[in-house]
Amino acid sequence: MITIVDYGLGNIDAFLNVYKRLNIPARRATSAAELRDAARIILPGVGHFDRAMKPLNDSGMRPVLDELVRQRRVPVLGVCVGMQMLAQGSDEGTELGLGWIDGRVRAFASWEPARHLPSPHMGWNDVRPTHGNRLFRHIEQDMRFYFLHSYYFECTHAEDVLAVAEYGAEFGCAVQHENVYGVQFHPEKSHRFGTQLLRNFAEA
Repeated sequence: MITIVDYGLGNIDAFLNVYKRLNIPARRATSAAELRDAARIILPGVGHFDRAMKPLNDSGMRPVLDELVRQRRVPVLGVCVGMQMLAQGSDEGTELGLGWIDGRVRAFASWEPARHLPSPHMGWNDVRPTHGNRLFRHIEQDMRFYFLHSYYFECTHAEDVLAVAEYGAEFGCAVQHENVYGVQFHPEKSHRFGTQLLRNFAEA
């Protein structure tokens, strides 16, 4: 069962609709009790880093999420701000992140290669995996995903970067460490590429 964390932010219905079309069982969780038997977890997010972390922390689900991900090693996929929440913190706010992947979220506006470009980075962009991974299997080489963000995840360890896109220069747009995955783009809005990625995560 795919369990989508509903703490008040993110395109919950869009994920549920994709999995319904794929005939893969999925549900939303709004409480710790609804999370406990999750086999796979999707953590969506939109908007400001602090305004995502605060409601998640206040939801009562944070301790169960930590237990599932850190101790029981349940696979989790962070999407957009949900990916940024996997980091230790963000230049966008003062709240601590989940800290499930070593790194920090940085602003394009303070990154030399992209500071002259419009912010947010919005629209379709090519994505290139840095190494083979089940998350991107059966997706064509010329894969494209939909982005909408002003911040990017700067991994402490290069081996945690799963894929890159280009905005002024290459930046990490997908990350993985053990059972923790994150994508900066929106698979639920990325047509066949995103549908296949969400299928892959269900089968990871």
